[in-house]
Amino acid sequence: MASLWKDFVRGLWDENPTFRLMIGLCPTLAVTTSAINGMSMGLATAFVLVCSSALISLLKNLIPDKVRIPAYIIVIATFVTIVDLYMNAFLPNLHQVLGLFIPLIVVNCIVLGRAEAFASKNTVIASAFDGLGMGLGFTWALTLIGSVREILGAGSIFGYRLLPEGATTLGIMSLPPGGFITLGILIAVMNMIAARQKAS
Repeated sequence: MASLWKDFVRGLWDENPTFRLMIGLCPTLAVTTSAINGMSMGLATAFVLVCSSALISLLKNLIPDKVRIPAYIIVIATFVTIVDLYMNAFLPNLHQVLGLFIPLIVVNCIVLGRAEAFASKNTVIASAFDGLGMGLGFTWALTLIGSVREILGAGSIFGYRLLPEGATTLGIMSLPPGGFITLGILIAVMNMIAARQKAS
């Protein structure tokens, strides 16, 4: 049980895909113009991570080594298609906003990386916990970035107004440069926290 907890927690902080490993940054910068967009993209990726990691772990002894990467991509693409169709049917507005970045989860290096580095070498339960930790780590990172950008750029969070109508906001935060600025500042803050933890 302690090992499963370690597999889960690793993705939340020590190996957070966004703030520590700095992978999967394309959707991070592209869709985090609001908190709901960031959270939705993170949860979609988390679903794919958990399901694909568990299934790849289950099939690891049946997949020939020479075709393991194409096989992993097929498994990942299956769950991405499920997410894409579900969002298109039940959350059409959100699906339209996230657009191309939902299908691109197939080639997200977080998902394929966990399949190759962890799921192909560990048990189904451990792989599912690892996928859940990485997925939730990715989700909270995207939600945080989206929240900062939405508050500063639109004066709201999750669509709820925080600032009165007509209040001055930083419009740049809703544009692509705002994503780079926010990510850079948050990575610096995370590095400071990590350095203090090591020093104490």
